[in-house]
Amino acid sequence: MSDFLLLGQEIGLAAIIVLLLVFDLAAHPESGCRWLPCAAYILFALHTAAGFFYAPCGEAFGGIFVASPASRAMKNILNIGALLLLLQTHAALARPEALHKRAEFLVMTLATLLGMYFMVSAGNFMLLFIGIETASLPMACLAAFNKDRCRSAEAGAKYILTSAFSSAIMLLGISYIYGGCGTLYFDALPAALASQPLMLTGLVFLIAGLAFKISLVPFHLWTADVYEGAPTGVTAYLSVVSKGAGAFALMLVLWRVFGGAEQVWKPILWALTAVTITAGNLFALRQKDIKRFFAFSSISQAGYAALGLMSGTAQGMGAVMYYVLAYIVSNLAAFGVIAAVENQSGKTSIAAYNGLYKTSPVLAFVMMAAVFSLAGIPPFAGFFSKYVIFAAAAEQGEYVLLFIALLNTVVSLFYYLQIVRAMFINPQDSLSAGFVRPDPCNRVSIALCTAGILFLGIVSAVYTMLGEAGFGI
Repeated sequence: MSDFLLLGQEIGLAAIIVLLLVFDLAAHPESGCRWLPCAAYILFALHTAAGFFYAPCGEAFGGIFVASPASRAMKNILNIGALLLLLQTHAALARPEALHKRAEFLVMTLATLLGMYFMVSAGNFMLLFIGIETASLPMACLAAFNKDRCRSAEAGAKYILTSAFSSAIMLLGISYIYGGCGTLYFDALPAALASQPLMLTGLVFLIAGLAFKISLVPFHLWTADVYEGAPTGVTAYLSVVSKGAGAFALMLVLWRVFGGAEQVWKPILWALTAVTITAGNLFALRQKDIKRFFAFSSISQAGYAALGLMSGTAQGMGAVMYYVLAYIVSNLAAFGVIAAVENQSGKTSIAAYNGLYKTSPVLAFVMMAAVFSLAGIPPFAGFFSKYVIFAAAAEQGEYVLLFIALLNTVVSLFYYLQIVRAMFINPQDSLSAGFVRPDPCNRVSIALCTAGILFLGIVSAVYTMLGEAGFGI
């Protein structure tokens, strides 16, 4: 029974999924579906709150599942991001054409989150792979959720094909490791890997497979097309929650399993980080569609997260988790505004934000705070998150990589300011959205994200707690 107590968060989330399915089947086709999103928000909000108080640690089922302070902290961060996202999608789910698809959207979203839970608590490569697949397969359905739109169907097809390819590569790497060592348990592998010639091949395939999940260059080519074609809420989910879980899974594998082989994987990660930060920023400069813009921005942000993985210290792991948290609130604040503008005008071009300050000044200030945070401008959350990432890299002597990251931070400031210029300087034209009023749920989400951007930028206690949790990696 103690094993199942360690899976309290997983069991709670699975119970919510089952309840939503039963509620959808039993409810009246018209009135029941109307209340389904509200029931989902309340249940998941209670689940998110309970995650901060439910804190057992240990190993379950012989070490396959590991509940640690770090995994618990990461699950809470993912819960926060998923809850904010669900609030932002309320307006899209309230449309008449989405009446019969609300349950599917909510269940698939929570199913992907359940897979991410298994990813961050994996103590065995098989559970890690199952978690990744549980998170990836429903995500492909979500990307193609607007099946009547060609771009959404294209996004789903591209995501499932690239996901299957990356999973095959990763599974091949796992098979090499198992063939050479005879075990898949993280704790037993470090001693066995030292003498195995297949270790390098398996490690390279593993890094490649996980790099697909978090869009590290050159495994990023699917990102922009999927982000543009998927529904805006799904794009936000892919850019923050899914990417955060993937970064934690990569951190888990590199330091728990291959911590004694830094000389092998650090040069690989060094090159991936430098190219990812640079390519993401340069391609973002050319974008006219705001969803593609944030796609390349997210690629660059993944590079900054990978920079934090280079440190290998508990403080560095805490810095990565803090960076993910700051990135979630910053990016979701921006996507809250994007969702509101798209619901009003149906447009996703950057030109749709021309003169937004004159018609919707609050949304313009929220978007400005979000992009300033993503660019790393004080006193917003992104500045302190980048600072702790850079400090962790400097502590390990990665000065060349740090210099590349700093140069790219200047470049990112230039393209983020394009959105600010559109909102505050460019005159309104026929593409502009006019007055924009978000729905109540989205307003709550935007307000919480904005508070998070300001709070995380001036309060260091959150980073201190995550740094302490980093000792449990």
